Amino acid sequence: MSGSDSTLADLREISARIDRLVELCQRLTEENRSLRQSQEQLANERAVLLSKNEQARIRVEAMIARLKSLEQNA
Repeated sequence: MSGSDSTLADLREISARIDRLVELCQRLTEENRSLRQSQEQLANERAVLLSKNEQARIRVEAMIARLKSLEQNA
């Protein structure tokens, strides 16, 4: 193999590696986008659950106060 053939083969190999790197970068970018979207959705769900938990706590405390009031009046 002559020097120019070797150089051409090296360039083709480099080109193939670059193509694989570009594909990998595209996949990682898409995966990153998907993970960020999932993280945002989970954060929103968590906020809703925390709010519902707080509402339930308030209702339970109100019921306990009413029961204590009934107990004192009895």
